[in-house]
Amino acid sequence: MEFDVVIVGAGPAGLSAAIRLRQLASEQDREVSVCVVEKGSEVGAHILSGAVLEPRALNELIPDWKDKGAPLDTPVKRDEFLLLKEDKATKIPHFMFIPQQRNDGNYIVSLGNVCRWLGEQAEALGVEIFPGFAAAEVLYHEDGSVKGIATGDMGVSREGEQKAAFQPGYELHAKYTLFAEGCRGSLGKQLIDKFNLREGRSPQHYGIGIKELWEVPAEQHEEGLVVHSAGWPLDNDTYGGSFMYHLENNQVAIGFVIGLNYSNPYLSPYDEFQRFKTHPAIRKTLEGGSRISYGSRALNEGGLQSVPKLTFPGGLMIGCEAGFLNLPKIKGSHTAMKTGMLGAETVFKALVGGSEGHDELADYEDAFRNSWVYDELHRARNAYPAFHKWGMLGGILFTGIDQLVFRGKLPFTLKVDKPDHECLELAANSKRIEYPKPDGVLTFDKMSSVFISNTNHEEDQPVHLQLKDESVPIDVNLALYDEPAQRYCPAGVYEIVRNDDGSNPRLQINAQNCVHCKSCDIKDPTQNINWVTPEGGGGPNYPNM
Repeated sequence: MEFDVVIVGAGPAGLSAAIRLRQLASEQDREVSVCVVEKGSEVGAHILSGAVLEPRALNELIPDWKDKGAPLDTPVKRDEFLLLKEDKATKIPHFMFIPQQRNDGNYIVSLGNVCRWLGEQAEALGVEIFPGFAAAEVLYHEDGSVKGIATGDMGVSREGEQKAAFQPGYELHAKYTLFAEGCRGSLGKQLIDKFNLREGRSPQHYGIGIKELWEVPAEQHEEGLVVHSAGWPLDNDTYGGSFMYHLENNQVAIGFVIGLNYSNPYLSPYDEFQRFKTHPAIRKTLEGGSRISYGSRALNEGGLQSVPKLTFPGGLMIGCEAGFLNLPKIKGSHTAMKTGMLGAETVFKALVGGSEGHDELADYEDAFRNSWVYDELHRARNAYPAFHKWGMLGGILFTGIDQLVFRGKLPFTLKVDKPDHECLELAANSKRIEYPKPDGVLTFDKMSSVFISNTNHEEDQPVHLQLKDESVPIDVNLALYDEPAQRYCPAGVYEIVRNDDGSNPRLQINAQNCVHCKSCDIKDPTQNINWVTPEGGGGPNYPNM
């Protein structure tokens, strides 16, 4: 199938790019064919974020979004920030908030529902959206430029044989291909290696975000309230924090983010989140409520220093594929949308100029550097390195001075050149962490959580969590780190099983549980796990996350 533009991923960046392309085509009376492929079963099925949305990019893209029924129904009315100790919480006065933390004019949203709405706007403009099709391969011209993508075959058994329901994948050819897979995209990872896009940049750094949606008693709900916290249950050397956002209809989105640069291999991000909910300041909101949904996703935290080169012959990276999250603001959807729009404008200009797509669109890098996205990230560039170098308290202190006194304009740039997977200490040098047993009321086990994520994969398909060397999990990771995959995975995918007498340990991969968070691809200390796309339509089905 031939298109002018193929976009991989129906998230905020991909859909914003598609909409902007068709807007420009309509304004200039030109025909530009645009196709979006999405591995989720529907638009929004794999979208997970807090989320507080800053509408700046949306205001630019669709100024009349209110009239068009965009699901931004809960304006932020009040902000709180808590510093937690095990049994107490200290509320930071609002006047001490850095400007990036203030949410005046922002909205608490389900980002999945926002993307569903964006998908409707895109289709109304003539964009073709193919949900349930996973982009599994980058296609290249003979000159090495990107030609498009191929979707994965459907109906292949675990042994690689064609089943009765076999359907071959499609080749989607384009003059330009925009990659918007989100954080740690499987194709984006390949492109970074092939075109050496990270040369001269710091490695990307990541956090793992874990989220639950609750319905709570009306008297414990305050619509429009945004609460963030730092501190307990994490120690000062482990970067992380929480969010609790009060939506409409007595619903509360609660979540926890832990930097994947943590050092103790016994740490379990999932269990830290469960423990966090038992804090008196948090329990009082959830007690008597019911949990509705669960999910997890990695997010980029490296900032400007970790943004790779964005262009290569025949294509661009937009949104979280490249990593435009503003860490002190704790937001990335608005920057993802804007970079999608910038990418669309660059591609449209090339198409109007008669380009056939083998060239590299360097104008996109220039557009990014001249945009408000670059200005935001430049002001925020020292936040992540500060937390990495000086711990939680030192990071908060430095970031406060950097943002309140210098407005992000300090005359130096801090860097962290050690990737997250190299940060684990040996198990022999680390302290075991004993987590309390879930009570099934406030805290839960992984399997019950995966169940309410509506995750489903066809079990008889090739395992999409591929080991480069099958001996490494036992001979290296178990021997040296007590196989941390058992703990950093928030869905119980990785399990060490033994004989009844405790002998013959082996790694069991429960791929059907995978919620597509990408933590394993990031945190595995030997980088032996390669996350590739499963059959299209598999994975979580988030209704309103």
